[in-house]
Amino acid sequence: MASLSFLSSSHHLTLRTPSLTLRKISSPRTSVSFSVKAQSVALSQDDLKKLAAEKAVEAIKPGMVLGLGTGSTAAFAVDQIGKLLASGQLHDIVGIPTSKRTEEQARSLGIPLVALDTHPRIDLAIDGADEVDPNLDLVKGRGGALLREKMVEAVAEKFIVVADDTKLVTGLGGSGLAMPVEVVQFCWKFNLIRLKDLFKEFGCDAKLRVGGDGEAYVTDNSNYIIDLYFKEPLKDGFAAGREIGKLEGVVEHGLFLGMATSVIIAGKNGVEVMTK
Repeated sequence: MASLSFLSSSHHLTLRTPSLTLRKISSPRTSVSFSVKAQSVALSQDDLKKLAAEKAVEAIKPGMVLGLGTGSTAAFAVDQIGKLLASGQLHDIVGIPTSKRTEEQARSLGIPLVALDTHPRIDLAIDGADEVDPNLDLVKGRGGALLREKMVEAVAEKFIVVADDTKLVTGLGGSGLAMPVEVVQFCWKFNLIRLKDLFKEFGCDAKLRVGGDGEAYVTDNSNYIIDLYFKEPLKDGFAAGREIGKLEGVVEHGLFLGMATSVIIAGKNGVEVMTK
């Protein structure tokens, strides 16, 4: 196995997904803070997620095609969209869900749904993230929907990420929690070994994701997920994504790079909107 010199920050490599290169990345990021009412009341993590989600939903306008994310934070946004539709404050929108779970939630709330096959242009996608770095690059997919999330969010004109401040990291992989890679079931252990070896210089561990029943977790697309755990952050996420994508049998990875147009972070001091 070759050395991991490809992770040097001096390289600027892109992912295999062509649409991810369509958005231009600029720096530095800017931020605007919004106050949170009732600061005397301690806010739970769910409270913070809800604040961020509701702020993101303010960007929705009538006539939009929306990408509906997956996970606990995105669920708050979908709930809010349903409430606004029911009250008549929002109308003439359609959504494209990024998972079966989100599809069920949206249908229960009366949100009209379509597919990428008929609506390949998305005005706005709203989703959560598992990690957010200073460049607004992301790790996503701990909820298991990374493939559909990336397909939807890569073609969105705007992609707003909502999260609480526990998701902020100095570098991707820096949380020490899972960075998922979706793989075909065929010879999954072969790819687990290759992924672990690929990042051995970073003290990487690789594990097959299992469900509550102890059996291998199966995605909405009938694939498995191998979770990578790093002891130190990746130096170059673009190069890492490129190398992961070269492995036969890898379907997609949880590095969402250059995709977010803004990130809404809720913390104890308020709601911060970060843009590039």
